[in-house]
Amino acid sequence: MIKDILIRNWQLKVLALLLALVLWIILIPEEKTFAEKNLSLNLELVNIPPEVEVLEPPDTTLNLKVRARKRIINELRPEDFSARLDMSRASIYQQEYLIDAGMIKAPSGVEIVSFSPAYVHVKLERTKRMEMEVVPTIIGRPPEGYRLEKVEVTPARVMVAGPESKIRPRDKVITSPIDASTLTASIILEVDLILPRPELRLLTPYPRARVSLVIEKTGPGSSTQAGSKQSARASGPGRN
Repeated sequence: MIKDILIRNWQLKVLALLLALVLWIILIPEEKTFAEKNLSLNLELVNIPPEVEVLEPPDTTLNLKVRARKRIINELRPEDFSARLDMSRASIYQQEYLIDAGMIKAPSGVEIVSFSPAYVHVKLERTKRMEMEVVPTIIGRPPEGYRLEKVEVTPARVMVAGPESKIRPRDKVITSPIDASTLTASIILEVDLILPRPELRLLTPYPRARVSLVIEKTGPGSSTQAGSKQSARASGPGRN
């Protein structure tokens, strides 16, 4: 009798079951369903020891697979997550650092399913400091009838720091270019300081220099000609 009940009108029973399943899928609240999403974010290096430099910018991209309710999964952005690697115990002799799930902070209700890579490569070097000469960069010459008599730069030397392999004994700091081709009078300019390599940094709160250019006339009546005449008179007859 039980068998007869089960097979009686079985087509209608199967259809009713399918309709119920479809209605359940359609009407089930979205907050009760989950989905996964892939995201990429940068691993931040924090607490780098003093007197140590990161030699080369490491690849700190983390690829995440996260799981969350459907109603919020599409709203998740990399900015909603953070990942920090504590470098306080880092050493110049170590280059591979383990990444664990505890370093990754996710919003409430979001699960980190997986992440890669498992290690990040960071190369460190000792910090070196050196005082470098500041050399003004002058482009062109003053117009005809004028000359550049003197150039002074303040400060004349600055302190620079960076990885020890990136600082060399003959390194100099230059200024941004100064065009002298239109100058007919003395002038004082403030210009940027340019380091020999991007891995270096200035140990000064004001990364600029003051350059003084003294322009003199070379035409008739100029101090240059007067000085030449005086020299000629000094070496003339009766002076021997």
